Amino acid sequence: MTRFAGPAMGPEEPDADDVVRLQAVRKTFGNKRNGVVALDDVTIGIRRGGFTAIMGPSGSGKTTLLHCAAGLERPTSGSAVLDGHDLTRMRERALTRLRRERVGFVFQAFNLLPALSVAENVALPIRLAGGRPRRRAVDDALERVGLASMGRRRPAELSGGQQQRVAIARALITGPAVVFGDEPTGALDTRSAREVLALLGDAVREAGRTVVIVTHDPVAAAQADRVVFLADGRITDEMREPSAEAIAERMTRLGAWGRDGGRPREEVS
Repeated sequence: MTRFAGPAMGPEEPDADDVVRLQAVRKTFGNKRNGVVALDDVTIGIRRGGFTAIMGPSGSGKTTLLHCAAGLERPTSGSAVLDGHDLTRMRERALTRLRRERVGFVFQAFNLLPALSVAENVALPIRLAGGRPRRRAVDDALERVGLASMGRRRPAELSGGQQQRVAIARALITGPAVVFGDEPTGALDTRSAREVLALLGDAVREAGRTVVIVTHDPVAAAQADRVVFLADGRITDEMREPSAEAIAERMTRLGAWGRDGGRPREEVS
């Protein structure tokens, strides 16, 4: 069953279960004369223990939204709250510590350190936070992603799908409040992409984690509980319990709207 939100998305009411909350967020790049608006008055809440996909045409502001929600970018105006912390009011050192302890990241390019073993890559967030990773915790994390026997290998010895599974284990090792994924299946073949999506889904259903991904792939987005659509830096629509076909159809309409009905804008990813 696919449920559609209305065509015009009004501001959401705050929810006590929101682990991420963007309120009237505006993000611009450049100066006043030549500035580019990436996000334009975006308000959205993401509830704890859910799987959300962010979609939209190229230049719609998807990655900027994810970066503001994760504390990688500061909004020009508005507020961003993550796990009860107002990111817009935090000093950089405290923000860095929060990201290390309460946020997991999975990127398209894997971002594994080639000189470290698989196990060392998984343990890295704990070491960066000043902790001493327990071997059992690292072994458990690798077992959960199906790589229990590969802890001593180097990333170059693994396939792309296996490297992304290492990245997921690394993202989950600290028990984060939210795992953010930026095109986490974009560099993978179809089979590996399915495996990675299944692991992210398991993190939600079995471990109660919150997962937010940006993706261009309707099949990937269809694994989420909720799909939010952006165009021209604004949230235009969302779906609950979506099918890949319904998502693809909505993306087609968004693309046509962006060319024919939207105001001209310089693209910002």
